Amino acid sequence: MTAFLTAGIVRTALEVGLIYALVALSLFISYSILNICDLSTDGCYTLGCAVGAMLTIAGHPFLAVLAAMAAGVCSGYVTALLQTKFGVESILAGIIVNTGLYTINLAVMGFSSNVSIFGKDTLFSLFESLSGAPFWHDWNKTVFLVLMILLVCFLIRWFLGTTLGLSIRATGDSPAMVRASSINPAFTVTVGLCVSNALTGLAGCLIGQYNKTCDINLGTGMVTVALASLVIGESLFGRGRMLTRIFGVIIGSCLYRFVISLALRLNVPTETFKLVSALIVAIAIAAPKARQILKLKHQEISSRKERRLYREGAKHAED
Repeated sequence: MTAFLTAGIVRTALEVGLIYALVALSLFISYSILNICDLSTDGCYTLGCAVGAMLTIAGHPFLAVLAAMAAGVCSGYVTALLQTKFGVESILAGIIVNTGLYTINLAVMGFSSNVSIFGKDTLFSLFESLSGAPFWHDWNKTVFLVLMILLVCFLIRWFLGTTLGLSIRATGDSPAMVRASSINPAFTVTVGLCVSNALTGLAGCLIGQYNKTCDINLGTGMVTVALASLVIGESLFGRGRMLTRIFGVIIGSCLYRFVISLALRLNVPTETFKLVSALIVAIAIAAPKARQILKLKHQEISSRKERRLYREGAKHAED
């Protein structure tokens, strides 16, 4: 068992899960808060990685993070513009932006399908250089990502508690009510999608510096992974306090990545890994409904037993 679940496996699953959590938080804002299905996530994730990788190669790892988030804001703005100004449905707007981002991402990467960051300073390598202790050498990436995720979580919680954040939350609940309150829902949707995609761009930049590479197909399936993480988190923690929901999304992302790591350790054939991933996502999404069905079925069986016992008791009383 020790050889099956080594500290390295757990650590890597946790680190990648924390990076994926940023995408899940992005979907939390767009899907759970704004009630908008943003399908531009895949392309925006790759965009953040591409922009971050090119600036990291140029020797600016800190600027890479800001630029990747700015690129995500631009992606979110275009998606919101199509929805609010031109009346394009949210799903179609996301597909259009995601399709266009493929060419843009290639252009950012110099029309190369992949770029390497090996030999360049990254946020992770700079953070690792703060200490030479053996523990720090193994766990510095985890510590860095935990600190960053905590900062992002509290910033999101603070933002959603401001007047603008409350307006964004109200827009997802009832656009008509927001409009009646003299608040422009087009503006709140635009701000919400910009913030959401900024988190996706940040995640893309971090995964690029973490893996020290960027590939044009990096973001394929990220919206599914983020949705699964979101559903897992909400299934475990429900829809209670905002901060609890945010941390639930993060834990859901880490759990999803941990399950993927287990599948890898079970030597799942490469040819079937996409199917295994799809099954994990399907189970995660279907779990709340399945639990509700089982609960109703249990109540139905209990009700039948009570009726049968009642009839038997009445029959014995007559005898």
